[in-house]
Amino acid sequence: MPEIALGDIKIDVELKDIKNIHLSVHPPNGNVTIAAPEKMDMDTIRVFALNKLKWIKNQKSAFQNQDRETRREFLNQESHYFKGERYLLQVIERDEKPKVILRHGNLEMYIRPNTSTLKRKEIMDEWYRQEMKEIIPDILNKWETKIGVKANDFGIKIMRTKWGSCNIEAKRIWLNLELAKKPIDCLEYIIVHELVHLLERNHNV
Repeated sequence: MPEIALGDIKIDVELKDIKNIHLSVHPPNGNVTIAAPEKMDMDTIRVFALNKLKWIKNQKSAFQNQDRETRREFLNQESHYFKGERYLLQVIERDEKPKVILRHGNLEMYIRPNTSTLKRKEIMDEWYRQEMKEIIPDILNKWETKIGVKANDFGIKIMRTKWGSCNIEAKRIWLNLELAKKPIDCLEYIIVHELVHLLERNHNV
């Protein structure tokens, strides 16, 4: 895929059978893409991007300035995020099966006494995973219909360097567990991105 650089900003250029040029800055990392008519030369595309440089920088800055999580200890009044919203954690010790409940603007974590930090993280991660399993099918169905593809399955796991991936042969989409903390738009964008791989491995159409 062609690429142009404006200082430290890299822009992926996709030449398509379209009439107008389209510029996008994508969540969650602020990746920049331009879709341009097939016959448009790169110099013209570059001038277009330069004219939009201030807007591009503003959009990238908005993504980069989103709240970032520091290391979590899973203690009372600690901030945690779900679907882009901030919640305070309420830790409640009881001798019963652990669970997490979203209630009245708080995340209530019910744990057994002396539960370790690692175990608390596992409990929270499992809650995030189950919540994502409730959210994802509707988004998948919506975009499978619009794009005209069908994923056989999806999975959720901790991914260190990617937000998502697609096993094209198995038609299975993998999504990063961290997306549970991001706005729904971010999750939806990653799902669409991975579904497109089922049409074109390298997005060259």
